[in-house]
Amino acid sequence: MAGRGEEQDDGSRPARPEDVEAICGALPETELGVTWGDVPTWKVPRGEKGRGFLLYRHPHPSAVDPATGEEYDDLLVVVVADEGEKAALVDDPGTPFFTIDHFRRTHAVLVQQSRLGELTLAELREVLTEAWACRAPKRLVADLRAGGLGG
Repeated sequence: MAGRGEEQDDGSRPARPEDVEAICGALPETELGVTWGDVPTWKVPRGEKGRGFLLYRHPHPSAVDPATGEEYDDLLVVVVADEGEKAALVDDPGTPFFTIDHFRRTHAVLVQQSRLGELTLAELREVLTEAWACRAPKRLVADLRAGGLGG
């Protein structure tokens, strides 16, 4: 039982931006590096450079808030397995995931860090673990799943 001032981590609480690093950092053989020059990116080992599964996107004119016209300044790009998974996340009105024209042909979704609270911690953990599984070596994925998906 959680004590005063402590949270029970059953996954039901709203997700928070700081959970992203905690979840990604807890997945097997991950590292926070950079891609595209200077974009902070969570990666898994695959060759010399690794393969990114989540990146912190810099503000860019290709991604603007339709209500304000301002560039999003808190976007995460999360890899998904395929178009079906992308559609399931983007088309579900119960999730904060979306896409933009720039990502039309990629297997990735976007989410604002400021909207992560619309997901539970367990939901965020599942999405990020699946993103990791898209890029991780098959043996690592099998090992993690044998011990329980999401750690």
